[in-house]
Amino acid sequence: MEKMPSVTAEVGTFSAAATLTSGQCFRWTQREGMLCGTALGRYVEMRQEGSRLTVWGADQEEFDRLWRGYLDLDRDYEAIRREVTGLEPRLGECAAYAAGVHILSQEPWEALCSFVISQNNNIPRIRGIIGRLCLRYGAPALRGERAADVAEGHAFPTPEALAGVSEQTFRELGCGYRAAYLTELSRAAAEGRIDFEAIKKAPIDEARKELRLLKGVGPKVAECVLLYGFGRLECFPVDVWIRRALETEFTGGTALIGSGFAGVAQQYIFEYIRHHPPE
Repeated sequence: MEKMPSVTAEVGTFSAAATLTSGQCFRWTQREGMLCGTALGRYVEMRQEGSRLTVWGADQEEFDRLWRGYLDLDRDYEAIRREVTGLEPRLGECAAYAAGVHILSQEPWEALCSFVISQNNNIPRIRGIIGRLCLRYGAPALRGERAADVAEGHAFPTPEALAGVSEQTFRELGCGYRAAYLTELSRAAAEGRIDFEAIKKAPIDEARKELRLLKGVGPKVAECVLLYGFGRLECFPVDVWIRRALETEFTGGTALIGSGFAGVAQQYIFEYIRHHPPE
């Protein structure tokens, strides 16, 4: 087996573990002290020691070209924390606790399918469904030899790979009622009826509208897809955890929700409250 290349980078306050397990994505596994997973069609293994992140499966050129962007390492999150806590001082404890969390720059198609699958679902089941889809229909990930027989070693399936999958097969893979949504979305994307580039460039309200026209995409899923798949940091997904926070600790936090970094603030709240649930 060819030895995987590696690269080590200084990443400041960024936390790979907190970011990759924060509910933004569902393709990463902690194994033997490593974070193992596939994104952008590539399998890598990561280990962080303090502010030094080592990535096995990438050389310097690929790290700079792909992984810096995926992990959003070049954004000034310290400045973002100052801005959002200035708008909402009650956010201070959450922002300090989750300071290492960044917003991942995921592929829009994967984000769309993942958050459609996430509806009324829990993280272990979401991971299981996505893993089975990848293992059956995803191409082997580049440099994925060390994980060839597990889901992390396969790229997320393309729309073309899923377009011929029947609703019944999606159900057999555990998708439940979401199977009908995935069938239609896969065919629409494969046929070019979903214009991801146009959604990315559209004004935010228009982008929301376009996504909500898609089968199975409601307001919460649209916000998640825009935030995690299109990098629209002004989006603010509201799930059970966030709704509870808005009804208790953050009642009346409209300035926060309307800010340009609302999605980052939302992630701070989510990460804090799920590890510090109210008694």
